[in-house]
Amino acid sequence: MENMTSSLEEYLKTTYILYKKNSQIRVTDIANELNCTKSSVNRAIKILAKQGYINYETYGNITLTKLGVNKALEIVRRNEIIKAFLIQVLDVDEKVASKEAKNMKYAVSEDTITKLENYIENIIDVENLNCDFDPDSEKCKSCIKVTAKYRLKNKN
Repeated sequence: MENMTSSLEEYLKTTYILYKKNSQIRVTDIANELNCTKSSVNRAIKILAKQGYINYETYGNITLTKLGVNKALEIVRRNEIIKAFLIQVLDVDEKVASKEAKNMKYAVSEDTITKLENYIENIIDVENLNCDFDPDSEKCKSCIKVTAKYRLKNKN
């Protein structure tokens, strides 16, 4: 299987995110989400299908294979780890962190991602927050940011 380009990763990630919202995905949905043409989505979809990441028939719905879901989760994980590091450790604005994480995830090795993840987990230490942590809750995200800053300050 050939290496996946950053562009193809974005198409796959977007397909996965749309699939989580609505299992009926069409080329138009991806084009609208990425603000690109249907023809560029079609080209990407054909390559992703050839690589075994998605199932697609012309004018039909797009579905992810198990391989596609796993690869998409890996892409999302890389992005979220870098974004979390930028926001929670470096105190970068969330919009800026989102944009920079999107670009940085392609330049960072898996080893570095794992080290960032371990560092963040060590600083945040979710198990010791003594609460019902929900990573999707805005309240929890705010609490994590404050907790991480406090732990970083007192670690030095």
